[in-house]
Amino acid sequence: MRTEVIQHIRTQPELWRYLRMHPSWYRKLSRSPEALGEMEKEAKVFYGKTFPQRMDRIQNNVNLAAMLFDMVRQMGQQ
Repeated sequence: MRTEVIQHIRTQPELWRYLRMHPSWYRKLSRSPEALGEMEKEAKVFYGKTFPQRMDRIQNNVNLAAMLFDMVRQMGQQ
């Protein structure tokens, strides 16, 4: 694997962990270093860092907060 690819991966701990968990990427990056962007996209999906995944997490947190607020309000009315 090219040294600049290794240096780029090592500067980002999540990419390094992803590479360690998915060793097939060693071979892919050794043969075609331009696939680094593809690996970064897959790592983002794996770690839940894409925009839709973040929005889903935010929506779930808002729904949970609303449900807790409703429970507290109902407890106060009794």
